[in-house]
Amino acid sequence: MLRAADEYSSEQIRKWLDKTILGIRERKIGREQLQHATITLSNFGAIAGLFATPVVTPPQVAIVGAGRIMDKVQIREGQVVAIKSLPLSITFDHRACTGGEAARFVKALSMHLQNKR
Repeated sequence: MLRAADEYSSEQIRKWLDKTILGIRERKIGREQLQHATITLSNFGAIAGLFATPVVTPPQVAIVGAGRIMDKVQIREGQVVAIKSLPLSITFDHRACTGGEAARFVKALSMHLQNKR
């Protein structure tokens, strides 16, 4: 679990994430190290899911679910182009934030994933 994430640079978060993913794949990170997060990421796309409705359990405030990346067609300036699309789902606790705050978070996450900050 990444604590005090606001104190990390994007590069430091990337390093932490890479190290954590490697630890999970090598089964060197225990379940207890991944519990009690404020925001959880669920990757149900790895098993072909697109969207989900994850359940928030305290002390979590939100769960962001990543679906399977898929090819889509989009029209840009009158031209049909193929794009990659990553479906995102979010469940959040209304006691912790408003729908507007959650929507702004998802928008910022989406822009970051597209490198359009």
